[in-house]
Amino acid sequence: MPHLVAAPDKFRGTASADEVAAAMADAARAAGWTADEVPMSDGGEGLLLVLGGTPQTTTVTGPLGAPVEAEWRLLGGAGDEPLTAVIEMSRAAGRALLPRPRGDEPVRAGTTGVGQLLLAARAAGAERIVIGCGGSSTTDGGLGAYEAVGSPAALAGIEMVVACDVTTRFGDAAAVFGPQKGASAPQVVDLGRRLVEVAARYRRETGVDVTAVPGGGAAGGLAGGLVALGARIEPGFGFVAGLVGLAGRLERADLVLTGEGHLDPPSFHGKVPGGILELARGGERAGNPLPVLCIVGGADASVLASPPAGLEVVSLSARFGKARARSETVALINLVTAESLTRFCP
Repeated sequence: MPHLVAAPDKFRGTASADEVAAAMADAARAAGWTADEVPMSDGGEGLLLVLGGTPQTTTVTGPLGAPVEAEWRLLGGAGDEPLTAVIEMSRAAGRALLPRPRGDEPVRAGTTGVGQLLLAARAAGAERIVIGCGGSSTTDGGLGAYEAVGSPAALAGIEMVVACDVTTRFGDAAAVFGPQKGASAPQVVDLGRRLVEVAARYRRETGVDVTAVPGGGAAGGLAGGLVALGARIEPGFGFVAGLVGLAGRLERADLVLTGEGHLDPPSFHGKVPGGILELARGGERAGNPLPVLCIVGGADASVLASPPAGLEVVSLSARFGKARARSETVALINLVTAESLTRFCP
């Protein structure tokens, strides 16, 4: 009996990673396949859902100072497994938490609530804290979180891992991410100057040069601020894949399905589709690569015209139109999966 592994990311705004994985797996089972659902994340929004655990809620300071109820998770703690807290920074300082824009949000937004979540995790007895850095509204260099925690000593003995999908340096965070968050050209300059000052403070108080750390600019420099508190940065996809045992789950697969909301060239550098493709054609599979079908909401024309070797791409928007792709995402993923399976029967 052929076996499928469904390992997609979320389709932002239309379907969560677990909904997508379930749609793929349901189609496979209906066609007589066995299927394994492995919803994935590269460290961005959706990390809580992917890693699971027991939900926790803490009232923290939101990006503009108003209180917000931020969910996080606790998992592990049995046997040799460390008690692990999983935090999405977007739950405390994300773009979705901003009210109607006034224009000064890119400068005002801060990460205090993220630091408060770190303290909540410490109070719960966490031995490891995983922080996902997607969906940020901030470019404060993590200073709000740093000041909320107080010093690296406050988290001493706790393993902290920052999971992210970019390698942007701390000093480049304003120029790279500021415009995405609505910052004007003058605001980008001001934010860049502020990051220089924040980096100098971290060097002075902790001895850590956050400007030298690849990925330190993730989430507007939050990643760098967390490094100053003792964290390490890891590529989000690889870290999550290790936690869910993805490589082992692919060993008996005949086909792997993945996907995300929009596929473009950066999707193959640190994000889920690229990570899946690398696993499918690397290691012991180098001589017998696993076929990969990538179903996406939409895709750049260049990717559709010339996808990487070993990857078949189906764009819901290209096939069914943008309106249906957004309103019927899960049903269309199920349909495309069912239609495609006959081409991959071993």
